[in-house]
Amino acid sequence: MPADATPDPYRDPLAFGQRMQLLRTRRGMTRETLGGLVGKSASWVKQIENGRLRTPKLDVVLAVAEALRVRELSELTGDRAHHVPLFGGPGHRRLPAVAAAVDALALSDDRPAPPADHLRARLARAWSARHAAPDHREVLGGLLPELIRDARLAARQAQSAADRRSAQAVLAEVYSLAQFFLAYQPDGHLLWRVAERAMVAAQESEDPHAIGMAAWLTAQAHRDAGPGHYDAADQVTHEVLDHLGAFLPDGPDEVRAIYGALQFEAAYTAARRGESGRAWSRWDRAVSVAERLPADYFHPVTSFGRAILGAHAVTVAVELHAGGESARQAARAEATAIPSRPRRARHRIEQARAYHLDRRPDAALATLAQAHAAAPDTVRWNGYAKRIVLEETAAPSPERRRRAARLAVDIGLLTA
Repeated sequence: MPADATPDPYRDPLAFGQRMQLLRTRRGMTRETLGGLVGKSASWVKQIENGRLRTPKLDVVLAVAEALRVRELSELTGDRAHHVPLFGGPGHRRLPAVAAAVDALALSDDRPAPPADHLRARLARAWSARHAAPDHREVLGGLLPELIRDARLAARQAQSAADRRSAQAVLAEVYSLAQFFLAYQPDGHLLWRVAERAMVAAQESEDPHAIGMAAWLTAQAHRDAGPGHYDAADQVTHEVLDHLGAFLPDGPDEVRAIYGALQFEAAYTAARRGESGRAWSRWDRAVSVAERLPADYFHPVTSFGRAILGAHAVTVAVELHAGGESARQAARAEATAIPSRPRRARHRIEQARAYHLDRRPDAALATLAQAHAAAPDTVRWNGYAKRIVLEETAAPSPERRRRAARLAVDIGLLTA
């Protein structure tokens, strides 16, 4: 092997601490930051990395994996005998078709574009199908390729300035729909490409609702990229909140709802930073917006409305690592009021995280089973759900291990 070649880490295996250090530095994360994310000190991180402390127990290993956002547990442990995907996986079977539609230029496509009203009706049906289907990624994966091609064609063939703006608004929303499919898929570059195209199309449309939706999803993409991107998430959120403020007095409910959803995004990012006062203050603002919407209002993209406020409170408490408070919020928030199956399943996962933080593993497993019943696709691709299930497969209680193992089989972590 050449002297300057990169060694094969599996031929001369790296210790757990060395892998942790490699992954930490690759993400540009300090020891203080990693320690804070897993409830340890910077000194503990240093001692693990230099081998003075032994490999920690499974719950801590999974917490480190979550903080470092590794997609495959063997990246951290070095054990290739057990492949355990965490925040991604091999990819949905429809991912190649969606990616091909996003990447295609289709400059030779000269067929007449579908009318704008036809595209909007298809888009509305796609959102409805996503909210109603337990296998929502399968449904979206089947609809998106043709919808992406037709929406781009309509934007390219628009004749007047007004028609072009209208077509760009539809295209931005199609890209927003695509982001729901691409979340937690093993192609981060494709997700960012779609997010950026959605924002460009939204700005071209000059439509405040389209701009708000694109910002809502872009802020999430920044936040999920890690602590180094929290400032970018805040910048997008606050800039678009300022922009939308002028449309609120006479604007439609959908603009008010996206404004409320962005207030919650600001709360979510603040909670990730550990800024409790700011997080709950922004949540209060989201509540104030929701209370000015009709009681049964449900935003078709963000799920924002009065029914979602309890779920948002659980998320804030969980991200602040407030075990007792998150469990209280989880017990108070009623999931059945949320009309969207995937959003209801996501709320159940957040409730499970709350019970897990509060050291109530039986409640956490039972709630994850409810999430799986609501929308298996949501649980199957969610790293937090996988972490809890994996941890409980090594629980001291035989009954809890059996329950966790059954759930692990259901969501594809283990084979029967």
